Amino acid sequence: MSAITYELPRAAINAKLIGLVASGAIALGVLLSGFVIREPAPYELYMAGLIAVWSLFGLRITRAITPLVVLLVVFNIGGMISMTQMPNLMNTPLYLAVSLFLAFTAIFFAAVTETDPKLYRVIFLSWVTSAVVTSLLGIAGYFGAVPGAEMFTKFDRAAGAFQDPNVFGPFLTLPGIYLLYRVLTGSSARMALDAMLLLIITGGIFLSFSRGAWGLFATSAILLTGFLFLQSNSGRFRLRLVVMCMAVVTLLTTALLIALQIPGVGELFTTRAQLVQDYDGARLGRFARYGIGFLLATEKPLGIGPLVFGQIYGEDTHNIWLKALMDYGWLGFASYLTLIVWTVADGFRILLRNRPWQPYLLSAYVVFLGHIALGTVIDTDHWRHFYLLLGLIWGAIALEARHQRTLALHTH
Repeated sequence: MSAITYELPRAAINAKLIGLVASGAIALGVLLSGFVIREPAPYELYMAGLIAVWSLFGLRITRAITPLVVLLVVFNIGGMISMTQMPNLMNTPLYLAVSLFLAFTAIFFAAVTETDPKLYRVIFLSWVTSAVVTSLLGIAGYFGAVPGAEMFTKFDRAAGAFQDPNVFGPFLTLPGIYLLYRVLTGSSARMALDAMLLLIITGGIFLSFSRGAWGLFATSAILLTGFLFLQSNSGRFRLRLVVMCMAVVTLLTTALLIALQIPGVGELFTTRAQLVQDYDGARLGRFARYGIGFLLATEKPLGIGPLVFGQIYGEDTHNIWLKALMDYGWLGFASYLTLIVWTVADGFRILLRNRPWQPYLLSAYVVFLGHIALGTVIDTDHWRHFYLLLGLIWGAIALEARHQRTLALHTH
């Protein structure tokens, strides 16, 4: 018998190789987002190169993500106009360059996920990997598990490979919520692994002792469970959801009670768990500065310049809406508000539709909602993962628009 050989077309082989390289390149970028000990971080340098190369070889900006592009660019133009109000520019040009770069990362992730929805899985698994590693570093640092691990703590709180525990905790939330989604809806075969990884990440969130991160994770988890309950008409699935939620709450509560028995943990938890700290309610504390800042914004429509507020009052705005007004002017504030409202409205419209990318959209959306609430007590305009969340949601919005166009063509 003669042997029959089949040869794949060269174009198909090349396309497969390009797809693998592209997936690997994006996975590495997301992985690096969890390691920001010094700035510029490897993430910035790598992503700047990746976006430049991708732009040369076919990064497509479609009509569906044009609003994202326009609003982010206008937001940064507001910052440039605000900069003209400063007598001394200091490091402001670099600050605005970072703002613009982060805007480009959101556009990039929206564009690539729209082009290839399979990249959602790559991005999420890479983010989970990064979160588990940086959580373990933070946990090891907090307990002094290995020599030199104290570099992964700040202010006696776990910070992982981040400069600030208040950014470290929120960064872990999306991977934690995605793992929670898998525990609640996935097969029993992978449940043990997902639960173990979830425990590591929630351990990192807890030991960050960030009130914002605690609230962000709890709010996102409640929203995720609620949306899953609404999405399903199956009584059996809803019962499973209730049982699994009870199991997860029991597991996390048990882990919390055990952690609180460790010397030092209980005392810091009691201190950090207070809703209002001294620096919040003082005469010129965080809340007082809000009132001062919003009054100042009525007199300064062009803003006062990026980072100037902190130099005047000794502390930054710690409120993304006030920061938009002060650092980006009325123009920046209007574009940012429009972007947030547009993202929330369009994301909600498609949130519960049965699509291959729906689990990723749902996870990103509930965490994004939590970040909007968190933005009322902290500045999020330079959080790398916030722009990644934004890009993931807009990628799904663009995919849904393409899906609807395809349906329209088939019906005609």
